Amino acid sequence: MNPYERYVLPKMIDIACSTGNVMKARSKIVPQALGKVLEIGIGSGLNLQFYDANKVSSIIGVDPAAQMQSLARERAANIGIPVEVIAVDVQGIHADTDQFDTIVMTFTLCSIDDPIAALREMARVLKPSGRLLFCEHGLAPDSSVERWQHRLTPFWKPIAGGCHLDRDIPALIRESGFVIDELSEAYLPGPRPMSYVYSGVAQQLA
Repeated sequence: MNPYERYVLPKMIDIACSTGNVMKARSKIVPQALGKVLEIGIGSGLNLQFYDANKVSSIIGVDPAAQMQSLARERAANIGIPVEVIAVDVQGIHADTDQFDTIVMTFTLCSIDDPIAALREMARVLKPSGRLLFCEHGLAPDSSVERWQHRLTPFWKPIAGGCHLDRDIPALIRESGFVIDELSEAYLPGPRPMSYVYSGVAQQLA
């Protein structure tokens, strides 16, 4: 890992992912979490403030970026819920099958190398009655914006931690064995190639 990836990129991601509109999007999905929670890509813990301590019994947060763990732990100390932060590749979650009531994934799927494999691993550890809560930016419906997303992604990925601007988030979730029960989508304020957001709730296929 070079100095940019180790020191600069985590701070840039934390700033970009904590803007007002992004935090508002988080605040609409994260409070729906119940029971034993697995958060995918917990990063610096920006979602932690939105969990309801009356509904959530524990949180395990996984993220390959170990350098962001200290800030996540600081934020975890203030929410009244037991939180464990683990530096691990989300394509190999070290947990038993059917273990979690809720999986939370926000602004994370864009940068996972193999999103299908990661989502199938999430399905494995999620209880049959559990829910996947997601809020992710991705492929826009407007052809002009979509063209720019395809053009920019090869240049954007190296400077943004592997982020893809042009992933079809609902298609990836469905292809991985989930049914989407609720879905909302809209542009957040900002550059349109980076700001089309899908937010919703999914469950495993029966």
